[in-house]
Amino acid sequence: MKNFEFYAPTRVIFGRGTHEQVGKIIREYGFSRVFLHYGGGSIKKTGLYDAVVSSLTENGIAYTELGGVQANPTLSFAKKGIELCRAFGAELVLAVGGGSAIDSAKIIAVGAKNEGDPWRFSMKEDVPKAALPIATILTLAATGSEMSASAVITNEELGLKRGYNSPFHRPLFSILNPELTFTLPPYQTACGIVDIMMHTLERYMTQSSEFELTDRVAESVLKTVIAAGAAAMKDPSDYDARANLMWAGSLSHNDLTGCGRDFFMASHQLEHEVSGMFPQVAHGAGLAVIFPAWARYVLPHNVARTAQYAVRVWNCEMNFDHPEKTALEGIERTAAFFTSIGMPSRLSEFGITADAIPLMAEKCTNFGKRTLPGVVTLDKPEIEDIFRLCL
Repeated sequence: MKNFEFYAPTRVIFGRGTHEQVGKIIREYGFSRVFLHYGGGSIKKTGLYDAVVSSLTENGIAYTELGGVQANPTLSFAKKGIELCRAFGAELVLAVGGGSAIDSAKIIAVGAKNEGDPWRFSMKEDVPKAALPIATILTLAATGSEMSASAVITNEELGLKRGYNSPFHRPLFSILNPELTFTLPPYQTACGIVDIMMHTLERYMTQSSEFELTDRVAESVLKTVIAAGAAAMKDPSDYDARANLMWAGSLSHNDLTGCGRDFFMASHQLEHEVSGMFPQVAHGAGLAVIFPAWARYVLPHNVARTAQYAVRVWNCEMNFDHPEKTALEGIERTAAFFTSIGMPSRLSEFGITADAIPLMAEKCTNFGKRTLPGVVTLDKPEIEDIFRLCL
């Protein structure tokens, strides 16, 4: 077991109707000026916007807003938010939505308190010195951004999608009401299911020293998401299924499932190049294609770990004479599950061809400045090989 640091300062308010408390909770912290940030028109169609605004107004909280965050949020839009946030003198950034709205809010919260281009933080050329506090009302169980230190943004001018971690990204509080996910389109729900599993799997599929408790926590999250995901796809208003998915999403990316081991999220890095260049690709959908290809590619170097995953999560029978067959069965069952919930299995389904691979691989190495560590160190040739397996 490796030394580790676990830091999860976010206050979670979980359950039915909890979003109606947002104004009261903000007032308890002493804030009176809020920057409200959200995605498309769905929160207005469902009445969530009116409920939030009413709660703010009833508690004497002034607000300004910027809606319209798109999937794969962009740097230019976040910069617009930074200007509005500063001009208003916001004391808190409140994100209402899924991971895109929350990540964009994190960039705004940091940018509002640091001069210069916030992209330098995403490129790890500098670290922020301060940030406005962040709060969230979650509407999609997926990224875990409501408890994580991560923020991902796309620089559309460069076609680069990059993320970085900072303690400033940890929300002050997050409101998690599973009812708010009932009206999600099935495709978004499925993308979220994949993302939750991937945040857990990328921490699990390592070669670092054993830590049985962390293994069991990760395996429990995975098994829960598989069962609850199938149930939610069948009945979108299944509260218990939605609640399990929402809490699993938070636990999958608040670092709990990675305690005591080294890990690197290679599949995420590979997918960032796909959706960074092709924004029509939802992050979860891209991961559904990337992960099985990556897992097959590195399997000769990770047989024992992958076989353990197959047995403990998918209940595969262990082949002690040929454990690689058990491991491969676990990968195939994962891919089959993704397909069963409506996820793609090939990049070609998005119109992506082999012509795009060299540039995606070049960008993934930061134009020759990095390799991707992990089970196998990936440089441009290996990255290209994996992308080809995805076609």
